[in-house]
Amino acid sequence: MTKDWYAWHTDYDQPDSSLSRRLAEVRDRIAEALDTAPPGPLRAISLCAGQGRDLIPVLATHPRGRDVTARLVELDPRNAEVARRAAAEAGLTGVEVVAGDAALTDRYADLVPADLVLVCGIFGNIADADIRATVRHCASLCATGGAVFWTRHRREPDLVPAICDWFAEEGFAPVAVSSPADGVGVGVHRHTGPHRPLEPGVAMFEFLGYDRLTHPRTGRGAAR
Repeated sequence: MTKDWYAWHTDYDQPDSSLSRRLAEVRDRIAEALDTAPPGPLRAISLCAGQGRDLIPVLATHPRGRDVTARLVELDPRNAEVARRAAAEAGLTGVEVVAGDAALTDRYADLVPADLVLVCGIFGNIADADIRATVRHCASLCATGGAVFWTRHRREPDLVPAICDWFAEEGFAPVAVSSPADGVGVGVHRHTGPHRPLEPGVAMFEFLGYDRLTHPRTGRGAAR
């Protein structure tokens, strides 16, 4: 059975859910990045953006929100439409929502390198090798001095230390990484290395879903 990613978003509305806590932390980290961003236009991209809950509310209320040109890419057209309406209602004319495969590098070719790169909700739903590949591509998606925001659960096996090592290998420095005790696994890494050209026509990852990763035969899995 295919996961209903539209219905999945309802957990964000539960104040005591791990998703709600993760969302609050991601928003705080995005706001902090905007607080310290250099003056002038900024670019943001969000992969597997869902309903845009990570980015759109921050841009709607932050003083720098109107400086941001953003592209949110989401496969589920229902979620994409929710994000599109939210951006329109907030008056964010610089925010574009695309319904399509967020793994394809061509989706971002005209908007990179970006100052803010969101890969939230992905690393718990793809194979480890694809996480490593996506981190490598982040050096092409992210501008030098820009930040990547990512999430990954901190249950065993805890892959977060390895992910941090992979970012370091690609020229990123840690800004913030939530502790294992937090459970929600939010990370921010700043790109300190040179920007790399984005490879055209590449699929950075295959979005499998945590159900298939944890219980491939039964389709049952824990929340990411």
